[in-house]
Amino acid sequence: MSIILCPIYLSPSGIVTLSLPYKYQLIPPQFSLIKQHTLTMTTHIDTLYLFTLTSTSINFILFITILTLVYFINSLFQWAHPGGPAWSRVKSTIPGPRGYPIIGSMYLMSGLAHRKIASVVVSCNARRLMAFSLGQTRVIVTCNPNVAKDILNSSAFADRPVKESAYRLMFNRAIGFASYGVYWRTLRRIAATHLFCPKQLKVSETQRRVIGFQMVDMFRNEQNQLSSLCVRDVLKRASLSNMMWSAFGRKYNVNSNDGESVALRELVDEGYELLGVVNWTDHLPWLSDFDPQGVRSRCGKLVPKVNRFVKRIIDEHRDQPSQVNGDFTDVLLSLEGSDKLSEPDMIAVLWEMIFRGTDTVAVLIEWILARLVLHVDIQAKVQDELHRVVGMSRAVTEADIPSLVYLNAVVKEVLRLHPPGPLLSWARLAINDTIIDGHEIPAGTTAMVNMWAICRDPEIWKNPLEFRPERFLDETEGLVDMSVMGTDLRLAPFGSGRRSCPGKGLGLTTVSFWVALLLHEFELGRCDAYGVDMSETLKLSCEMANPLRVSLRSRKMKEI
Repeated sequence: MSIILCPIYLSPSGIVTLSLPYKYQLIPPQFSLIKQHTLTMTTHIDTLYLFTLTSTSINFILFITILTLVYFINSLFQWAHPGGPAWSRVKSTIPGPRGYPIIGSMYLMSGLAHRKIASVVVSCNARRLMAFSLGQTRVIVTCNPNVAKDILNSSAFADRPVKESAYRLMFNRAIGFASYGVYWRTLRRIAATHLFCPKQLKVSETQRRVIGFQMVDMFRNEQNQLSSLCVRDVLKRASLSNMMWSAFGRKYNVNSNDGESVALRELVDEGYELLGVVNWTDHLPWLSDFDPQGVRSRCGKLVPKVNRFVKRIIDEHRDQPSQVNGDFTDVLLSLEGSDKLSEPDMIAVLWEMIFRGTDTVAVLIEWILARLVLHVDIQAKVQDELHRVVGMSRAVTEADIPSLVYLNAVVKEVLRLHPPGPLLSWARLAINDTIIDGHEIPAGTTAMVNMWAICRDPEIWKNPLEFRPERFLDETEGLVDMSVMGTDLRLAPFGSGRRSCPGKGLGLTTVSFWVALLLHEFELGRCDAYGVDMSETLKLSCEMANPLRVSLRSRKMKEI
């Protein structure tokens, strides 16, 4: 009797296999139990293990499927609520679109949001007040001036919703986004006392005149070299130079391309773009870990550059003696007691001042010039008024502006048709439960005012789409004394109430004066190769989609 050695194999499935040598595979019939090529044995324990593993996998898949189904059904119930998913946990009687499950009406904020919202308001018959959802954010919007006044002047809407970009760009420590309270009131008082008061406006008149003449010279130089001029670049340079003079005492020439001014323009442009992005993570918090639009990453790269730039200028001011009529940095460094700000807060305040002051002035002047190029008859009327009030023997001064009645009417009409912030740029946030237009509004609700829609409402304005400055001069229309400073919500492009733009007076003065300077010096015409495209693009402000190009003709040469 001999012993046969044969290898044993254990397969991944738990099957035990005996493999016999080839010469013993022809086994006599009496050994019928092993007469095949292999002998296979299966253990009951491994079979049981496989059965348990399979059952567990099936149960897990079933659990995930049920969980997904429950979430989907819950989302459908939330979506079915008027106003969309964000309003599902609130008893609301406000009409509004449902949007889509989970994301609500996020699509409304893409592109020209003010136009989309105005269209949905009409379809929902909700001009006075409409509710909608931006992801998990409850939003109300009004296209009615009376309801707008209730919102903007309500103490319940004293805060602004802080977007992630605004927070990371430090604006939560500046006037625009700081929470309503002692700190915000301190900032507002400092700005009103030292920056936007009548005395300071008078002191800063010289700088606006200097920069205005630099702008005129740049227009003239471009006129001699080119057949057409892109006005946007010049206007942004002038606006930035004006704010840098006010904030830091830096006197850049508008035509300058030195390293510091170029670097600053790049910082402002990047911040402007970031604040204008509709960031989905602001409304869908579960996306925040992914940063799908790259906003957090870009802010993280921009902020250190801003800190270094502004801190260097603050340090230079500390090393120099303070001036009697110094810039705003000198003012902040001179504050004592409870008004004194930390260095990070000073950086935030100064950065916001540069950022906000540069944008609105340039955007509004470009819209004004575009309208005057399109409406040559109205441009001629403005220049006739300049001829009567100023003449051609001297330059325009800011003291002439109150006498330029028709020019002021033109500025109002452009603000009506092209408000720089059509949704009043930055919305309001309810800090407690309140009632608006008979509807209960819970704390945490975001409120918007569609000023663009109000300013084009045929029930408020006669022939609202017509560009007609005379409407503000015709006593029969009752608009002669209309103010754009926020008291009349039919035309309040700078907002109203405690959160209105603190620099609106300075901004309007600058716009009116610089437009008067340009129209006193030049006739603006269309370019042969370029039309005047009045299409809009909505970023932080609503600006012309395609920069305005004009041809220039000197009026003084024409007089000669």
